[in-house]
Amino acid sequence: MPELVTRDNCRLSHEDTGAGPVLLFVHGWAMSGRVWRYQREQFAATHRVISLDLRGHGASAVPPAGPTMDDFAADIVALLTRLDLNRVTLVAWSLGVSAALRAFPAIRDRVAGLVLVGGTPRFTAGDGFAHGLSPEEVRGMALRLKRQYGRTMEEFFQGMFAEDEVGSDKYRQIVQDIVKVGHLPESRVALRSLDSLAAADLRPSLAVVDRPALLIHGGEDRICLPEASRFMAERIPGARLELLPGIGHAPFLSRPDLFNSLLGNFVEVLHAAH
Repeated sequence: MPELVTRDNCRLSHEDTGAGPVLLFVHGWAMSGRVWRYQREQFAATHRVISLDLRGHGASAVPPAGPTMDDFAADIVALLTRLDLNRVTLVAWSLGVSAALRAFPAIRDRVAGLVLVGGTPRFTAGDGFAHGLSPEEVRGMALRLKRQYGRTMEEFFQGMFAEDEVGSDKYRQIVQDIVKVGHLPESRVALRSLDSLAAADLRPSLAVVDRPALLIHGGEDRICLPEASRFMAERIPGARLELLPGIGHAPFLSRPDLFNSLLGNFVEVLHAAH
């Protein structure tokens, strides 16, 4: 996999296939760029498809400290800058949404549009924001990660899907295609990333997003609540929200055909306008 080294000397890995308009995919917490396999398989025939492993995740290097949300945002900035990417459709999921919003002012001139999937401007509820998990839930998750890391990550992955969203065969296929080849991050990276996600508040960043934006959210998402995307869509000028009934946190895995159709239509309109 291609690599680049950031200003703070962290080695970042990414996949880069196809040619044409650029789709840049950013994964979520404790995952890797491999989560976008079903999108790469479809879009690489007509687009340049790039998926980034954020620092400490996938094949990217594990930093000696952190990582923080600012680090993740800097990784996105570094990739777009080093590869000199322009007119990019940036597709981000979960924690990746927070990182993309943090990075946006620095990459604005390189971005044509945003697709924000299963995201939230604030992971925890509080300070006037009711659409997050309770701080107690997040602390409980951190404690379980410290005690039984592997089992907690397995439960987290299972919890990404709504009841009856995927059958047992489909679930095993997703685990085989995505999880086993993507590798879990070290437990300290997962914990530090969770702390950074819980501390981040990107609400002030929403109004400055002045690019076309599509928000996609599963209606049964129990990790980042659907109301969080509604909150963002109401505050990002001109944003469009697609709520998907009966679907959880990862619609691009459980319903790749539906997700790819939504993404493909958005990109087609985006580039037809220019």
